[in-house]
Amino acid sequence: MSSESVQLNDRERATLRAVGVGRAEITCSAEPDLFIDGLACCDQGTARRLAHLRLVVPRRSGRTGERVPAALSDAARAMLGLVSEARDDAAA
Repeated sequence: MSSESVQLNDRERATLRAVGVGRAEITCSAEPDLFIDGLACCDQGTARRLAHLRLVVPRRSGRTGERVPAALSDAARAMLGLVSEARDDAAA
């Protein structure tokens, strides 16, 4: 996916920032639910769009329906102007 081909609104960017700082969990399912600070995200349409675009992904695998930590994909990090931690370590 090209980061230029996806337009994000302010809510989607805020959701990605919350995921990026480790405040989110995602359910392992075809239609994942997102939780921020332990509470269900108020806009599950946004959460599911970000998951279907593979911008928000589970940090680890889990059972169907299980809540696991959420992470940003490399594409999401690029869209937010963040550098991957792995790339930071390699540059050091």
